[in-house]
Amino acid sequence: MDRMLVVVFDNETKAYEGKKALLQLDAEGSISVYAYAVLAKHADGSATIKQGDEPGPLGTLVGTSLGSLIGLLGGPVGLAVGAATGLAVGSAADLHNARIGLDFIDDVSKVLLPNKVAVVAEIEEEWTTPVDTRMEPIGGIVFRRALADVKHEIHEENVNAMKSDLAQMKAELAKAHADRKAKLQEKINQLDTKIQAQLQQAKARRGAAERQAQAKVQILKTRAAGITAKAS
Repeated sequence: MDRMLVVVFDNETKAYEGKKALLQLDAEGSISVYAYAVLAKHADGSATIKQGDEPGPLGTLVGTSLGSLIGLLGGPVGLAVGAATGLAVGSAADLHNARIGLDFIDDVSKVLLPNKVAVVAEIEEEWTTPVDTRMEPIGGIVFRRALADVKHEIHEENVNAMKSDLAQMKAELAKAHADRKAKLQEKINQLDTKIQAQLQQAKARRGAAERQAQAKVQILKTRAAGITAKAS
């Protein structure tokens, strides 16, 4: 099962121990790590990805579920996260792209306090014991959440509702008096702009999801090929 994983530690040293343990589990075949980062929360409440800490096999965090989660964990003063990675911090789009609930963000944020450091990763695991038994002895507090499917149906309902409003306004425009036409036309233009923006966002999200899925398949194929080579 694909999951988002956040493990919170008291300091950077422990966090890097946790990251090392996570990658060891990946090497052993106990889990698959698709992407990861070490996130530090500062005394002023801002958050940064530790400099020089490369994301996992998926590469750049921008546009990924993991990147969106990191943006959300940065919080309202987490602009350092955005500056470092190009992420849009704390937006509604982040919550959608992260594919996890707001309650998960709240639960993590209550523990990821100033001066704490977290390992944030997108993983596949069949059971929770391997990660938990490695993280708990080094003081890691583990949070995990299965990644939800992107709900295209909800998006389509929203767009269809706006299109219905647009059709009604156009019908009114045809019958409106001259003094009313200008105001109606302005509303029509604004609504049409919103519809086009929604369609573009949906297209971008679908493209990002497809690229991530393809990258994950390639990671698993590469890992399987390595295991086969070692066995032969």
